[in-house]
Amino acid sequence: MEEPNALVGQATEMFGTGYDLAMGWLLSPAAWVQFAMLVGAYVLAWLVNRFVTPRLAALLTPPEDNTSLLAKIRRYVLMFLPLLLPLFAYGFTAIGEQVARSLFGSGAVIAFGKRVFLFLALRAFARDILTDPFLHLLGKFVVIPVGALYALGILDPVILGLSETRVSIGNIGFSVLAVVRGIIAGSLLFWLGHWSNTQSADYIERQKIRPAIRQLLTKVAEFSIFGFAFLLLMNIMGIDLRTLAVLGGAIGVGLGFGLQKIASNFISGVILLVEGQATVGDYVELDGGEAGTIIKLTARATFLETFDGRWIVVPNEDFITTRVVNYSDSGSANRLEAAFSVSYDTDINAVPAIIEAAVVTHPGVLDAPEPPDCELRGFGDSGIDFVVEFWVNGIDDGKNKYTSDVLFLVWNALRDNGIEIPYPHRVIEIKGGMPQ
Repeated sequence: MEEPNALVGQATEMFGTGYDLAMGWLLSPAAWVQFAMLVGAYVLAWLVNRFVTPRLAALLTPPEDNTSLLAKIRRYVLMFLPLLLPLFAYGFTAIGEQVARSLFGSGAVIAFGKRVFLFLALRAFARDILTDPFLHLLGKFVVIPVGALYALGILDPVILGLSETRVSIGNIGFSVLAVVRGIIAGSLLFWLGHWSNTQSADYIERQKIRPAIRQLLTKVAEFSIFGFAFLLLMNIMGIDLRTLAVLGGAIGVGLGFGLQKIASNFISGVILLVEGQATVGDYVELDGGEAGTIIKLTARATFLETFDGRWIVVPNEDFITTRVVNYSDSGSANRLEAAFSVSYDTDINAVPAIIEAAVVTHPGVLDAPEPPDCELRGFGDSGIDFVVEFWVNGIDDGKNKYTSDVLFLVWNALRDNGIEIPYPHRVIEIKGGMPQ
């Protein structure tokens, strides 16, 4: 029962102190003068704000169709206009506090009012200006409570109490203040890291460089930003950065023994991004039979999507140590073939011109590097074999059915010109006459 009695005693003592302070203010003429100065400072701030705010709003508001950087800055500054009234009141009250201290030797009442005006400014900032969900949450549960403690004049005792309260985890001890400060600073730093990473990635994507180099620069920027945020957080929490050298040595040993494949895949991924031999959107086929369109490149592996919707995860090392066929190469043309046969009764000299004229009408067939070319391949058992070669951008599968479309064109062209496509014929020779 000793601890509850101690808490009750402390609460009673604080209540008594507050009661004595309030009665002293109520019975002191100097306190009433300070209160009048506080009211006057607020009225003056209201008048100045009423005069200044409309003119600042008119000056800062850009035309609606203006999207320049200066216009964006002006729109951003407009968001802070609701803070002018409490800030004006805070400034005029600070001047009144100096006057009160010079006249009465004390300015407790007007100093309390000054802190209240600052709290109102912080409250308006957290409620109306911090529109980002995370920042709004941080303002609601951190900025406003800290401002309230400051307005009541108990912020320093609370900080002192948190710094003296220790939390132990094994042999490691932290003050509650260090934990709270680490949580708040860590959340803010990594939010800033995420925002900076998004901005840098958008900027890099707008540059006219190879897609692979863009991805590499994006990854480098991401690692740099979050690495710097982590080191800064360690410094804020008071952790000696020299202790990370031991951790770095352990990681180096792990990479040397147990993480060889991971390190190899990571380095291979960097080489892929730098050389650009395969990038997102390319259709590739590996020596092991894996084939598909690259949809994502990560530090460890490359993701391929087949035409039936399946994903294949291929380690980056396979792209460096094995043979890779790239059918796309960022949109380069590929040559395809479509084989067909005609009857032996056909005038084969007319077939190439007929087929080439038909195939060239396909919208996906290219004129360069070469137009469609129909070639005689041989004399088969049932007909004369031809093949038409044509160039397209892409591959012959998935959403593109080039060979199928070309064979339709070949069929229609042969039919329209009266050329027969043969079917197998067999001649049966019976020796010795028909059986009886």
